[in-house]
Amino acid sequence: MRYVIIGAGAVGGTIGVRLGEAGRDVTLVARGAHLDTIRQRGLTLRTPEGSVTSRLPALAGPGDRPLPADTALVLTVKSQDTDAALATWVDAPVEGGGTAGERLPILLAQNGVANERAALRLFARVHPVCVWLPATHLDPGVVVANGHPHPGMLHIGRYPAGSDDTSRSVAADLTAAGFAAPVRDDVMRWKYGKLLSNLGNGLQALLGADIPEPLAARVRAEGEAVLAAAGIPHTTRQEEAAERGDQVRHRPVGGEARAGGSTWQSLARGAGSAEADHLNGEIVLLGRLHGVPAPANAAVQVAVRRAVRERIPAGGFPLAELAKMVG
Repeated sequence: MRYVIIGAGAVGGTIGVRLGEAGRDVTLVARGAHLDTIRQRGLTLRTPEGSVTSRLPALAGPGDRPLPADTALVLTVKSQDTDAALATWVDAPVEGGGTAGERLPILLAQNGVANERAALRLFARVHPVCVWLPATHLDPGVVVANGHPHPGMLHIGRYPAGSDDTSRSVAADLTAAGFAAPVRDDVMRWKYGKLLSNLGNGLQALLGADIPEPLAARVRAEGEAVLAAAGIPHTTRQEEAAERGDQVRHRPVGGEARAGGSTWQSLARGAGSAEADHLNGEIVLLGRLHGVPAPANAAVQVAVRRAVRERIPAGGFPLAELAKMVG
């Protein structure tokens, strides 16, 4: 199977380089200075074991040539960029006739749980991927992946439920590339559990590592209450810890620990957008639909949008102000 990695950042860059090093056919999709650097010097993946620079083909979009019929699209952009990416690729022609949306599988290796429904409006073959992959992308042409001994754990299945031969084929390729890649018929249950963990991403982006425990606990408690009211099953912290075990431990790279998660990185890069509306905002949305208030998550949404708009640096939002917003 051939892979097109749409969004060669922290997650996409790690997956793409590791698949390429395992002998799979990989094309990266990126933009701006990151794309220019990959084309000129390759994509460097730094890990606890060392560094490798891969000279993989890199594109800005679908191009004019039809995609091979054995291609799998892997969407790794942030959730706020999903709609634009889906619209860009859905009508790309495929060799032998038809379009990507009609014929090709699309794997959604993203935080959040709304991407799958959005993709199913356009793509017939949607495969959720629950991503535990500690990686960082701050500089053009460089991704740092701190996971050890596996770079990450990637649960894969089919949406809305189940799994199929494509799920198993992709999982086999990911395993060959060094990932832990379980196939799960209930992969969305794992993604909702991951959503609860990701509710702290916005807090970390705003406050840095020094997050008051009561605030973090309140944000998660709201999430659990909302999912319970909505009747949405999710994995527990204990189940997730037992699944991961020692398979994906955080290790320093070049003597440095990972600085921050995905939302923190968006603020640190000055990306111009962040994913809180699709993480904390998902809890706010479900809470409004089912009559369960989620004021702490709503406050995180507002604060992250303000941090993006006013270019407040990662970790630089005043704690007292956030506490006042939370109430």
